Amino acid sequence: MPSASLVAKLAAVWFTPAPAARLGLLRILIGGWAFYYLARRRKMMRQVAATDPHLFAPVGVAKVHPAPLPARLVNMLVHATLVANVAFILGWRHRVTGPLYSGLFLWLLSYRNSWSMIFHNDNVMVLHILTLGLTRSADAWSLDALGKRPPTSWQYGWPIRLMNTMTVLTYFVSGVAKVKGPLGWTWATGESLRSQVAVDALRKELLGSAGAPLAPRLYHAVGLFRLLAIGSLALELGAPLALAHRWLARGWAANAFLLHWGIYAVMKITFRYQMAGIMYLSFFEVERVGAWVLTWIARRWEEGRR
Repeated sequence: MPSASLVAKLAAVWFTPAPAARLGLLRILIGGWAFYYLARRRKMMRQVAATDPHLFAPVGVAKVHPAPLPARLVNMLVHATLVANVAFILGWRHRVTGPLYSGLFLWLLSYRNSWSMIFHNDNVMVLHILTLGLTRSADAWSLDALGKRPPTSWQYGWPIRLMNTMTVLTYFVSGVAKVKGPLGWTWATGESLRSQVAVDALRKELLGSAGAPLAPRLYHAVGLFRLLAIGSLALELGAPLALAHRWLARGWAANAFLLHWGIYAVMKITFRYQMAGIMYLSFFEVERVGAWVLTWIARRWEEGRR
């Protein structure tokens, strides 16, 4: 049994107070990205819904209905999710629209992943949306909070802590999968990474899509692949350390962001949520940027009235 002092220390860390504005801005920024993500995929969702029913293999919450839904109904749910998304961003009646939107978004991406392949790179975005939708993320920077100034509180700190934990654990699990796989720690030699890059480039060329220009140029740089393999393992297995201190968190987040741009440069694989930097915003004091923007707008307004 853990001692009372240890429990108290863990509680103090997990429930560290944070300003409501930070959680509110995360709601707006992540919700805005999710709207952009889904709005661009409306046509694709319609096409998926009209796919051969024999290809439907439900995953996640989509398992509640073992057969595909009518394409018209799926299209209606896509638009309903977008409408709920707008309410989520605006922070309008969040106690209702927050859970409604996050639930619809979870179902929609589960349904999308029930056809052909599972897109694991979307999982963290969904988890972040769920966290923001089911917590008090609309107590600031929202229509619900007009005229209110909520104090800094643990109620706004633990959801951010949870989002950070979700983020780092995805990398940690990826690192563990590498060293627990058939190659074990020999993955760090870089040979597996080098082969993976080569196979990916060949596959894309054979299937008619352009591969990353850097792939053939770097193939013979064995030492570089070794460094990249060691660096990625260190970033993944050391991810939980980002929860220990805010400066470690910011350094780790910056390197994780650069890692995905490196993957894109070498393999032309796109992790949109990560490459946009949205995934790592919870590690930073985004409310400072929000305050700066408000100040800048106020100054321009005053200058315009003179």
